[in-house]
Amino acid sequence: MTEKTALTPKTHTTPPAKFSHGVKKGNILQVAGQVGFLPAVEGQPPTPAGPTLREQTLQTLANVKAILEEGGATWDDVMMIRVYLTDVDHFAEMNEIYNAYFEEQGLTQPPAARTTVYVGLPAGLLIEIDALAVLG
Repeated sequence: MTEKTALTPKTHTTPPAKFSHGVKKGNILQVAGQVGFLPAVEGQPPTPAGPTLREQTLQTLANVKAILEEGGATWDDVMMIRVYLTDVDHFAEMNEIYNAYFEEQGLTQPPAARTTVYVGLPAGLLIEIDALAVLG
């Protein structure tokens, strides 16, 4: 039986509840929903990247990528991305940011499938993203 491993990059704080930022079992890597918190500073609570959708989206993608890399994956290994937005009016702007980000990533495989849904998040947070990767 393949062991399940929790993934917590140095950039991340310990999760605030009983979950892992990411888990890997065999060739499957699941990234938990990430938000736009800046990299962890020991002894300080998480801090949002900024008030704008752009700042939070780019930081959220960086946080997802950090967990992928911790598990030995890249964006090319990602099969599914789920984007959670707090405001339907942010969809077009998020798409622009998302498309530009992935243009810069130099993907060599087709982009991941994606679903976008609208949710409530804690005050000040505008976006959350999770991802499922399959390696090898």
